[in-house]
Amino acid sequence: MLDRLLGRASLKARIEELEEEKRHLERQLEAESERRADAATARQEAEERVNRLEDRIADLEGRLDGDADAESAQALTPRETTALRGDRLVEVLDRLRSLDTGPEGALTAMVADERPGAVDDALGDRAPLVDRTAPCLVCVDDARLVSVALDPPLAPDPFAEWDDGFRLDDAWFRPTDGLTVALVRSDLFAVGVYEDGDLQHVETVETDVKGSHSKGGFSQSRFERRREEQVAAHLDDCRTVLDRRDPDRLVLLGERTVLDDMDREAVATAPVDASGDPRPALEDAADSFFTTRLTRL
Repeated sequence: MLDRLLGRASLKARIEELEEEKRHLERQLEAESERRADAATARQEAEERVNRLEDRIADLEGRLDGDADAESAQALTPRETTALRGDRLVEVLDRLRSLDTGPEGALTAMVADERPGAVDDALGDRAPLVDRTAPCLVCVDDARLVSVALDPPLAPDPFAEWDDGFRLDDAWFRPTDGLTVALVRSDLFAVGVYEDGDLQHVETVETDVKGSHSKGGFSQSRFERRREEQVAAHLDDCRTVLDRRDPDRLVLLGERTVLDDMDREAVATAPVDASGDPRPALEDAADSFFTTRLTRL
């Protein structure tokens, strides 16, 4: 009653209303804060997804560009490829030597593994062809009137140089006097030395090595063991001939399966398919080895 008389009842009622309104506003504020937090989190997650997608797009675009470059390089083809030997090789080398440019107008580059920048500069978008031709000797003039790659049988160490003409050493392409060439097969050996452009002083060794196993007689294992013994004895005879000759420079040709077993230092070693009698087989093997492939880039 006293509260009513003093007007406190209405004030208390108003306070309760305000308290309730305050709690309602606090709940709204809390809900809004939660929504803002959720929105910030959602925005952050969305930004992260966008970043990941951008990275993925950039990666795919890079791969696409790389594939396009690879396809472009693969689409390149040499203008022509031909084999040169004998008089034709001499003629082509002389033609290349006849090119006379201004200072540093002709690039000669021996490319083995890594393509030098000078080749890229000279050949431009056709430079990847060199990778498919290497190891090769590249000859390009600054006007690209000449643009070829040669595979010299006795290739020099890698180099790249600009000059007023191409650097083409005969010793890279043709046998010089004093060069010894040997052909070794599991049943045949022939060796000769070049003099005046021809193989001279040819010496041969032939061994009757069992060719294939037939039914009856030796078992397969005994046959193979016997054949290995015959091949080993044959290679010993071949080494004896080379030891006696003691060549300064040797090119060793023949069957891939026996070349490594010769254990002989050589300026070049190459497998060749040379059959027939010893001397013709040696000459065929030498002709095959001293054949130069010319590629017009």
